[in-house]
Amino acid sequence: MKKIAAGEFKARCLALMEDVRSTRQPILITKRGKPVAKLVPVETEKDDWLGRLEGVYKVVGDIESPIPGWETK
Repeated sequence: MKKIAAGEFKARCLALMEDVRSTRQPILITKRGKPVAKLVPVETEKDDWLGRLEGVYKVVGDIESPIPGWETK
């Protein structure tokens, strides 16, 4: 894991964030040689099954009313 001093991190923050995003490698931020924070890449979002088919198909007609001729006993 790459280590960087807090002062250098402050000066190069945006470039370091882009580096972590592209390489997926975390950076340990130190102050006087001691770790104080870690910059890590964001976990990728999971695909939820809810709403997965939104915009893929179209519901036509009434899907809530009972089917004509269908009786429950």
